[in-house]
Amino acid sequence: MEKEGGREKRKREEGSEEKVGKDAKKVKEGEKAVERPIVFFDVSIGSTPIGRIKFELFADIVPKTCENFRQFCTGEFKVANKPVGYKGSTFHRIGKGFGIQGGDFISGNGEGSISIYGSKFDDENFTVKHDGPGLLSMANSGPNTNGCQFFISCDVAESLNGSYVVFGKVIEDGLSVVRRIEEVTLIPGKDTPKLPVTITQCG
Repeated sequence: MEKEGGREKRKREEGSEEKVGKDAKKVKEGEKAVERPIVFFDVSIGSTPIGRIKFELFADIVPKTCENFRQFCTGEFKVANKPVGYKGSTFHRIGKGFGIQGGDFISGNGEGSISIYGSKFDDENFTVKHDGPGLLSMANSGPNTNGCQFFISCDVAESLNGSYVVFGKVIEDGLSVVRRIEEVTLIPGKDTPKLPVTITQCG
């Protein structure tokens, strides 16, 4: 995830969130209904809980990408019979007015990569655009290098379209938690939070 040269105008957040069912939302894909899984992060800054971020995953558009993220949320993916995923990992990179990045439970600094399909997997498609805040997108190091890292947009980011796969969105009141993360104090001269921003629970 690279910052754009200038900050694009922040869209109104009112009406950008959509309430969904308890576990999943069904959408029509041709003649069949496809469930859009709902997953969550409970987040703390330092030792202080700040709330829950809930996501609706676009399984009808990018099913492979969504399943990768979903299993890292639920702990279904295992290595040596031990659950591997986002619980206990941090948001290691904060770009105010741009996005918050996390998911590197391998190295914790943006260098780690693993997926349920191997170390990396291909870009599925770029159907959904980075057209507002609260979009969930894969972080990568170039074409077809998706792994475990992701970012949540804080604004419109049109320059990312065609390079990063959007696969979900923040729902309900989760965007308020994203905004709190966006405003954390950073280490001077860096985009790293001064206090750890941790996913304490997920599912």
